[in-house]
Amino acid sequence: MLKRLYGWTLEKAEHPKALWILALLSFTESSFFPIPPDVLLIPMVLAAPTRAWRIAFVCSVASVFGGMFGYYIGYALFDAVGQPIIDFYHMQEKFLWFQAKYNEWGAWIVGLAGFSPIPYKVFTIASGMTEMSLSTFIIASAVSRTARFFLVAALLWKYGTPIRDFIEKRLGLLTLLFFAMLFGSFLALKYI
Repeated sequence: MLKRLYGWTLEKAEHPKALWILALLSFTESSFFPIPPDVLLIPMVLAAPTRAWRIAFVCSVASVFGGMFGYYIGYALFDAVGQPIIDFYHMQEKFLWFQAKYNEWGAWIVGLAGFSPIPYKVFTIASGMTEMSLSTFIIASAVSRTARFFLVAALLWKYGTPIRDFIEKRLGLLTLLFFAMLFGSFLALKYI
């Protein structure tokens, strides 16, 4: 089943609406959705390496705009929307500690969260809730998200065929590792 889904994703990477779907996923992941855009970014770049930079650009821009929406959730809708998202990730206690330190280290924290597999949406909401400088937030988000997605695209563009062969031979194991890392990052946030 995984191979069929992987093949379908590679096939759809050339579809005219593929970039829009990637943009939507990237936007929503930065504000509330738990699945990172890498699940589409990687197969899209592997299927169309000549479009790697365009794909990374769309993913980056949509992610920054999604981050701005997450900031808005924290700033204007925290009680109605933001708090349930924090509750979903069981981050209540850590969130209070985080809020106290946030303005001091906010730009670095956003930059780290934007580049790493840590759930970025938690930090976009926190930035709005703590009223972090919007310009600082946008700059930190743009630098970190662009660096992350362009690094992935560059590696796939340069080493695409061997990476594609590696992925196709070990798809089940890589899927398991991906979800273990995703779950592990949620656990790390909960207990750190």
